[in-house]
Amino acid sequence: MLRLLCSVLCLLLSPACQAAASPTFHVLGYHEVRDDSLDRGGADPFAVSVDKLVTHFTWLRAHGYHPISIEDLMAARDGRKPLPEKPVLLTFDDGYASVYTHVYPLLKLFRYPALVALVGSWLETGPESEVPFGDARVPRSRFLGWDQIRELRASGLVEFASHTFDLHKGVLGNPQGNLLPAAVARIYDPKTRRYETESRYRQRIRADLKTNSDLMARELGKRPRVLVWPYGQYNQVTVELARAEGMPITFTTAEESLPHVNGLAAAGRFLVDADAPLAHLIDRVFGPQTRKPRLRVAQVDLDYLYDPDPAQRERNLGLLLDRIKAMQISTVFLQAFADPDGYGTAGALYFPNRHLPMRADLFNRAAWQLHTRAGVSVYAWMPVLAFDLRDPARQRRLQVRTDSGDKPSDYRRLSPFHPETRTIVGEIYEDLAAHGIFDGLLFHDDAYLSDHEDAHPAALNFHETRGLPRAIAEIRAEPLAMQRWTRLKTRALIDFTRALADRVRVYHPHIKTARNLYAQVVRVPESESWFAESLPEFVQSYDFTALMAMPYMEGADAPDAWLGALLNRVAALPGGLDKTIFELQSRDWRDNRDIPTATLVSQMEMLLHKGGRHIGYYPEDFIRNHPVLPAFMRGISRNDYPFLP
Repeated sequence: MLRLLCSVLCLLLSPACQAAASPTFHVLGYHEVRDDSLDRGGADPFAVSVDKLVTHFTWLRAHGYHPISIEDLMAARDGRKPLPEKPVLLTFDDGYASVYTHVYPLLKLFRYPALVALVGSWLETGPESEVPFGDARVPRSRFLGWDQIRELRASGLVEFASHTFDLHKGVLGNPQGNLLPAAVARIYDPKTRRYETESRYRQRIRADLKTNSDLMARELGKRPRVLVWPYGQYNQVTVELARAEGMPITFTTAEESLPHVNGLAAAGRFLVDADAPLAHLIDRVFGPQTRKPRLRVAQVDLDYLYDPDPAQRERNLGLLLDRIKAMQISTVFLQAFADPDGYGTAGALYFPNRHLPMRADLFNRAAWQLHTRAGVSVYAWMPVLAFDLRDPARQRRLQVRTDSGDKPSDYRRLSPFHPETRTIVGEIYEDLAAHGIFDGLLFHDDAYLSDHEDAHPAALNFHETRGLPRAIAEIRAEPLAMQRWTRLKTRALIDFTRALADRVRVYHPHIKTARNLYAQVVRVPESESWFAESLPEFVQSYDFTALMAMPYMEGADAPDAWLGALLNRVAALPGGLDKTIFELQSRDWRDNRDIPTATLVSQMEMLLHKGGRHIGYYPEDFIRNHPVLPAFMRGISRNDYPFLP
């Protein structure tokens, strides 16, 4: 009885617990099905052959999987009927004619239900016309006709979802001419040199979703209740608009975890591609969900890439892309703020925003090119507190202060305890999210408070409400009070960064987070009071901790021994190695010399040999080819051992 009561309370009180208790299911995403997947020049990487589809269906049946319908999902969500064992949903995007000619006979043979997503603007194109499809134009006959759609629906095996009316395309997303997914990009107007406003963006998406639902209602007598996002791109804004238009279920292309019936607002899918053998499908989709990818990270300064001449910027970007692609790494931490003097404070940003000058509209361009051309995940590297506001008086009023006569800190940072700081920085992060497509956030090493900070009145008020003396001198005089003060500051900075991540998740729901950590905090745990940072807290709070494993910066006499001891400290923490990136330095800033490539490779190999999972380095100097390729690839490439058991 007690166990039952605890379970009920868990379901009532904890959304995370509800998700964990919610039944999960697999989703397979198909596109066109052909007699031979290599015909038509093999232009579509997601087209599969009929033989391959038969093999997939046969394997599912032989291994006890049960294809389910959208109605089955809704019944399970509402508690009306449980899902069968090993449930799997079959989806087919874009409304190809092959759904009728090739897939439908198999659905009838196996008695499998399926979900088919329709693009309204393609259906409304004249029968003898062509449909704009990516960079090409294809015959309208390649897609379903309404009579075929109605027959498929009447069979009871096929439900039709909206795939939007006209969002299955790229739109101009920056001044450099990148075409970005229409559902999530703010359209850039080269005539006015302005981006689409938030209200105009929402109006455009709302109108598109309504147009497609109206079309399907007119032709089928029923509005769609499911939406499949083109290219899998969506955000919380589009999900809310879909829900308002009567589509509470939407599907993306996120593969990180199995969707569950209480998480249908944005459920992930596995996209089946043309070249993947059956073994790959079995391993990636139906195998144990225990893979642990190794991150290989380059931290990149956009300040290196920037040049007043746009043509030179493009040449510099080409150098960066070629190097990153050649390295075969997984991740780039990409600077989104300008700090050409290296003082650690953002005086300008590389994206449009409400509060600081824009040095150049460069982050979106570089991030998109790195993702699409170099195949890496991009984390936006951003300050948390170190912003140099244009109004000096406002800067002084908000700045972190020390306990030395209410003196502002020498390192210009805004107090995280002041509501105005939280508003300013929150809006900067919101603008970053609205004007770029990226995969994660790296919180800069400016997110610290020393053992003499923060004496800002707002901070003192915060501490006082939590039972601490208002005077920092009194806090420092009492060890227990000092300990509590340190923990409060550590937690306050974590809470602030998590609030910033939530602002970004409105536009990038699957964003991952990483935060820089000073090595001293790991080597001497008592030094938490000097920084308001903690490795155990970081491991609990972020997807990754970017540990500044920089022995030369720390003045280590024996760098390898120093790194080994640092790794041992991380390894002693449960889960520490799984979530810690050892970020080495490729330059010794004491005498401004490069660390030899062979030394970096040796340090990386040593860390991996001792059990390190993730490694990276800073800075990546693509202009001067340092670290030197191809020799550096032996240490940084993820080509060897990309996954751990």
